[in-house]
Amino acid sequence: MPYDNLKLEVSESVARITLDRPDAANAINVPMARDLAYAAMDCDEDENVRAIVITGSGKFFCAGGDLASFADAGEGAPKLLKEITTYLHAAISRFARTSAPVIIAVNGTAAGAGFSLACAGDLAIAAESAKFNMAYTGVGLTPDGSSTYYLPKIIGPRRALELMLTNRPLSAAEALDWGIVNQVVADDQVQTAASDLAKRLAAGPTLAYGRAKDLVRAGADLEAQMELETRAIADSARSKDGAAGIEAFLAKTKPEFSGT
Repeated sequence: MPYDNLKLEVSESVARITLDRPDAANAINVPMARDLAYAAMDCDEDENVRAIVITGSGKFFCAGGDLASFADAGEGAPKLLKEITTYLHAAISRFARTSAPVIIAVNGTAAGAGFSLACAGDLAIAAESAKFNMAYTGVGLTPDGSSTYYLPKIIGPRRALELMLTNRPLSAAEALDWGIVNQVVADDQVQTAASDLAKRLAAGPTLAYGRAKDLVRAGADLEAQMELETRAIADSARSKDGAAGIEAFLAKTKPEFSGT
């Protein structure tokens, strides 16, 4: 489907989603949130998509929610926020459940929901000039976009609350040190680094990646988690990629995965 607030391009089994409201710092309003939800569904339904990159156009990754639209809504702001989060949260849920690894290429400032979206990816690469700021309580609001779920798991509850209560900005180097991003690269290399990683993952065992994502996020107790692991590895061995991987290992050759 056509999109007005983002770009969706698929090439070499990699879907690239670019938030595209550069004049508004890629802030999320209802149309953008809706576009993101549908883009997530399009990627999930496209058998050719085996890795996903999410980035922003211009100097910002995403400045968070579109506060101007909140103000314009007046007394209707609570309803507007419910509409935005309905679409935004649907997108994040779909990205979490799709087998394709999701790489966030943080090309600039990630604030509010932009920070939340960065945390919701499977992997994240940041430009060295990128800044991270929770920002929500600074305008009297509370975090959304899955950040209260993911951020404490990534950095622990005390550090998560520190960022949410003080709105202290983090540099890209600090975000790397805290485990919020996996890699920091020069500003002019962030898109290349994300694309290279996505292409490498797109050539991998996609179903196994999806099962690994599910296992990491399961949150079960020890015995239940190990049962989930048992079922996942058995299902993976049943797949074409599992058979191909084992055969290649024994033959001392490089496996060729089909994503099935």
